[in-house]
Amino acid sequence: MDVQILDLWLPIVVATVACFVASSLMWMVLPHHKADIKPLPDEKAYTDAVGSMGLEPGVYMYPNCQSGESMNSESMKQRWEAGPWGMLTIFPGKPNFPRNLMVNLFECLVVTAITAYLASMAMNVGANTTDVARFTFTSAFLGFVVGGWSGAAFMGTPLRFVLTSAFDTIVYAVLTAAAFAFLWPTTDVVLPAVGG
Repeated sequence: MDVQILDLWLPIVVATVACFVASSLMWMVLPHHKADIKPLPDEKAYTDAVGSMGLEPGVYMYPNCQSGESMNSESMKQRWEAGPWGMLTIFPGKPNFPRNLMVNLFECLVVTAITAYLASMAMNVGANTTDVARFTFTSAFLGFVVGGWSGAAFMGTPLRFVLTSAFDTIVYAVLTAAAFAFLWPTTDVVLPAVGG
């Protein structure tokens, strides 16, 4: 019997909440992210300098050239060789912690729902627990981590940050796999389709 995505509402909810709680604990309680974001040696001087520029919210890269002509200019070549090289993100306002948590919860929901959708197409009711776990672990891992790797490369994200985040996503994938493996529908719990 085919599995419909609505049959998987309980593992979606359980996996979403489990991943959200794990994410909160990893960033707020566990120590492995402490060294990912470093403090500036003279933060006041830096924030005063950036503040005086009147930058609009956005992502800025330096050194930066806006055209092929400026890329080939001698001054641009000198700045490119001399450095420093970096990215600067200007937020539109103070970080909104409750909003960020809701965005994180939504991300967990999207990844687990997509995992459920893929699993419903790949496996039937009563599928082997190990097969469900392997499939949903792989799907969730891809959803949580791999999409960010290309962005990390272009944004200059340090390898340590990429690796600690990858560790987190392995935990999320394990939690997702466990929720789906243990809550996968069996023939005696799935309701027949309407009109079926």
